[in-house]
Amino acid sequence: MYPEADISVCQLSVQIKKDGTHHFNIGKALSPLKEKGVLIVGSGSATHNLRALRDAPGVASWAMDFDSWLKESLVNGRYEDVNNCMTKAPCAKIAHPYPDYLYPLRVAMGAAGGNAKAELIHHRWSKHALSYASYKFDSQPK
Repeated sequence: MYPEADISVCQLSVQIKKDGTHHFNIGKALSPLKEKGVLIVGSGSATHNLRALRDAPGVASWAMDFDSWLKESLVNGRYEDVNNCMTKAPCAKIAHPYPDYLYPLRVAMGAAGGNAKAELIHHRWSKHALSYASYKFDSQPK
């Protein structure tokens, strides 16, 4: 992504004993770093049930339902819904057997700022149930 390696990188571990709102607040605390040119990245998959992966055509309906809900929530800036996705989103407990799988996303949402909305910049499916949806957050939405 940066072949000149001219950007600093610092790893932040998720805290599995904390909740999504905690990680969202970590992102908010990191938000001022954007003004100093720091890129904040949260990595993972939009769906993450590795036991459900199959070499089968199409996409599992539960994965599609969760992924569509997540996209709709992110692009409309409904971060509180995403922070509470395990109770608000369809098929959340199938799509993410453990809630900490989405904590990196919550850090990125918090860092983006309250007025930012996400933009889907890449999407593909793998193994019938694994969504590789990538979002960019712009603190000054278009």
